[in-house]
Amino acid sequence: MKNRRNVLLLKIVIFLFVLNSLSLCLYQFTFKTSSPSPNNPLNYPTRRNRHLKPWPILPSYLPWSHHSSPAPRSCEAFFGNGFSRRIDPLLPPNSDENPRGWFRCWHSETLRSSICEGGSLRMVPERIKMSRGGEGLEEVIGRGEEEELPEFQNGAFEVDGGVGFLGPPRGLVDGEFLDRYVPRGDIAKHTMRDLIRSVRVVTPGEFQCHEWVEEPTLLVTRFEYANLFHTVTDWYSAYVSSRVTGLPNRPKLVFVDGHCMAPLEETWKTLFSSLRYAKNFSGPVCFRHAILSPLGYETALFKGLSEEINCHGASAHDLWQNPDDKKTARLSEFGEMIRSAFRFPVNRHHVEKPVSGHNVLFVRREDYLAHPRHGGKVESRLSNEQEVFDSLKNWALNHKVCNVNLVNGLFAHMSMKEQVQAIQDASVIIGAHGAGLTHIVSAMPKTVILEIISSQYRRPHFALIARWKGLEYHAINLDGSYAKPPVVIDKLSSIMRSLGC
Repeated sequence: MKNRRNVLLLKIVIFLFVLNSLSLCLYQFTFKTSSPSPNNPLNYPTRRNRHLKPWPILPSYLPWSHHSSPAPRSCEAFFGNGFSRRIDPLLPPNSDENPRGWFRCWHSETLRSSICEGGSLRMVPERIKMSRGGEGLEEVIGRGEEEELPEFQNGAFEVDGGVGFLGPPRGLVDGEFLDRYVPRGDIAKHTMRDLIRSVRVVTPGEFQCHEWVEEPTLLVTRFEYANLFHTVTDWYSAYVSSRVTGLPNRPKLVFVDGHCMAPLEETWKTLFSSLRYAKNFSGPVCFRHAILSPLGYETALFKGLSEEINCHGASAHDLWQNPDDKKTARLSEFGEMIRSAFRFPVNRHHVEKPVSGHNVLFVRREDYLAHPRHGGKVESRLSNEQEVFDSLKNWALNHKVCNVNLVNGLFAHMSMKEQVQAIQDASVIIGAHGAGLTHIVSAMPKTVILEIISSQYRRPHFALIARWKGLEYHAINLDGSYAKPPVVIDKLSSIMRSLGC
């Protein structure tokens, strides 16, 4: 039996290796440097990828393709490659004889947003009004958020119009284009829309670069950058943008914002190949290939809070054999990407539980200084959290059926790698409603979620993530913010019995 299982695992690993190899070959064939064409604008002989991190092999990976458009409002349209309509405000050159820049967008009817990308795109930092970014938190206490978000002057970004363009400089797109493909929606300050509005087409003589970045680079503006939930929406948008544009390796990253350093920056650096702040460049910088990542507010993770997204998690293997518009493996793929980036094994869905028993992770809410406008105190969602934890600890110590290890999830005092490992090793994850529970995107398929929800915070964030991941989810809804320990223990006991414990 064990030999049969090992043979099956070997076949799965070989299949995933072949699938990823074919995807890489397809990209290299599509963007080969020997035959430039309007459909293949990334044909720059100086382009280098040797300094970029490779994509890991992910068990839940399914191909990202423009060959067929998913049905509107299907799970793939929400979570995968629904960016299927291509629009070219500036077509690439027909040949090497007239080199010039290019710009195109991939539009999603379902998400009502676009992933845009361009070549020979110049950023002029002095035309972006915002703080420098990347400072230590203690240096900028009290700084207003409006100072950290970018305001783009006309020409903050420019694209080379080529020798056939004689000027004067003109806007790349007009208001009608923006309203149709990058609509503002309910976002008061839509920085990516404003960035695209600032782009000018200029003559080769005006297109002067202090520095060239040859490798593909994501341009990202973060909102609520110290909050894990909102940061995960940014991570997901950046990941999807990289896949939709067919990048063969993990791209570089530039923050087009002026936020100070924060603990979550560690994961940005881990997920992608490198990180710089826009204002840290000493002069105009030109990107051989730049990708504009949509705002986290435009992802299904955020939109699902206000509109119905009827999707359930399923395994990639099942979806490969039986495609289903109402099921998705994309969040599992993304969770594996996070675990793999931190060098945790993802070649099996079931992490062997320690012989000492099941880990029950209690995600805690702690006081910590999150950002310049934060007082260092978190808002309590569970008024007797310590009492509940102590009661669970006593219950676990006296549980006779099997050993239960209650893990104290003090995430504010743990590195991100330690947090991800705690999530991966947990059989059950418990916590009051709070951003820390967003970590369940990295949970294993059989992990059970128990959320304790006060009457003031009846929000669907984590019930939705659990559903979209295919995780078993339970909730204890409180009348106020006080949880009766016996009620929590009774619910956990029921869950443990279902796990054979």
